[in-house]
Amino acid sequence: MTDLALRIAGAPISWGVCEVPGWGWQYDPQTVLTEMRDVGIAATEFGPDGFLPEDPAEKAKTLADLGLRAVGGFVPVVLHDPSHDPSAEVATALEGFVAAGATTLVLAAATGQDGYDDRPVLDEAGWSTLFANLDKLSALAASHGVLATVHPHVGTMVENADDVDRVLAGSSIGLTLDTGHLLIGGVDPVALTLRATDRIKHMHLKDVDVHWAAKVQSGEVTYTDAVRQGMYRPLGAGDIDLATIVGTLESAGYKGWYVLEQDTILPERPTGDGPVVDVRASIDHLRAIASGV
Repeated sequence: MTDLALRIAGAPISWGVCEVPGWGWQYDPQTVLTEMRDVGIAATEFGPDGFLPEDPAEKAKTLADLGLRAVGGFVPVVLHDPSHDPSAEVATALEGFVAAGATTLVLAAATGQDGYDDRPVLDEAGWSTLFANLDKLSALAASHGVLATVHPHVGTMVENADDVDRVLAGSSIGLTLDTGHLLIGGVDPVALTLRATDRIKHMHLKDVDVHWAAKVQSGEVTYTDAVRQGMYRPLGAGDIDLATIVGTLESAGYKGWYVLEQDTILPERPTGDGPVVDVRASIDHLRAIASGV
């Protein structure tokens, strides 16, 4: 048995906290972080800008006061525009990472538009700029003692199988393997885990209802609408072979975090226990997988 159960982390989006304008009703940090701690989560990603204090020392103290470690966070930045240098905004984010002892920078190749329901098409110059920025930002993060990864994500410039293959071939940065976003983007997360095991440096674990994923892929519904309708499921209640993914990584010596992320939209404040019910179910399922690897 590995120490996987000690490497289960959380993310505020499982409680409906997201950077997208109009996403839904938002919980306060105290409630989210307290519930994380109470269900046995050891660490958390930071969540969107404004969720935790901007001051690096205050950010670190907020987590430490509740007994949570800092994993790092999701930082969406425009990487494909030759006229835009993302270094300054990433350097600012890294200040908070270092102060809190966070280890992992999760970069997303933002489109420059709000939301994740549409994206432009990149030309070769755009791809070259994106690759150069990935390597530059990876070196910048390393200079701060932080590991940079790129997160294939629906509605960003790295979404589908061709995009992922381009990144693997065109840059040296490691991957955040987000099982849900990959599946919805048309990538088999099991196959990618098996063929690119050594490039996977961080994990976002999601489970997905493939029927809703297919509707997003066909354009029948938007990504946001599918999330609102429950496309993301607690681990073990969807259609992704998480046991094979986790087992492959653990056998290969992966020692990073497993961040539980069930993207959630809350139309209003829950009257009962709320999203923590699904988080508990996901933790139970992951611990069951951990017991067998």
